[in-house]
Amino acid sequence: MSETLSLFFDALVTCLQAAPLTLTLTALSVAVGLCMAIPLSVIHQRQHTPAARLVHAFTYFFTGTPLLVQIYIIYYGIPSFDFIGQLMSQPGFGFLKEGFIWVLAALTLNTAAYSTVIFSGAIKNTDRGEIEAARAFGMNRRNAMRRIILPSSLRRALPAYSNEVIMTMHSTALASTVAMMEITGAASLFVTNTYQPFIAYSAAACIYLVLNFVLVYIFRKIEQRYLVHLNSRHLAQA
Repeated sequence: MSETLSLFFDALVTCLQAAPLTLTLTALSVAVGLCMAIPLSVIHQRQHTPAARLVHAFTYFFTGTPLLVQIYIIYYGIPSFDFIGQLMSQPGFGFLKEGFIWVLAALTLNTAAYSTVIFSGAIKNTDRGEIEAARAFGMNRRNAMRRIILPSSLRRALPAYSNEVIMTMHSTALASTVAMMEITGAASLFVTNTYQPFIAYSAAACIYLVLNFVLVYIFRKIEQRYLVHLNSRHLAQA
């Protein structure tokens, strides 16, 4: 029993050492994906325009195919182009030789697509009264979107978006398939050295559970702050 506990703590330390890479992939992909998703969700509303069709195609591909396939396409496929290979040899572009940038690109595009769908749905479900109030103040469509519709939609999308952020954190585990040493990759390496898969992946699961708890707690606090008006409305209706 003591040997099992010792191995578990060794696995836990090994996985903890890889946690910064998991957190970096999660933070960067979510931050860039959010910056992409907000304008894309607005464009998504403009039906039958070339830009909207492109956004629809983007979201359809990245929500309609497995993330693992997307990682393989971006990690193995893009660097195989001749001009990318030539770019890698240029000064200042050595980072393209590392797997990190390609995995980050796949995670970013994936979460951007899902976030676009989430925000677009929230915009479509904007209360009619908010739109009429914006028109009553003389706002045109652009100002109403920027000042009323989009801020309201982003607040209402928080519960669904929090799930997307958590799923993105979980999805970083797929980086291990291309030999990146994030938490799951570190656990796999530990298994290779010790032949103890149950211990290794149990340690990894414990770390993911802690990270999940922290993210849920953060988003719960954010929702309590920015969705308090909805709680008040529900209480008034009751």
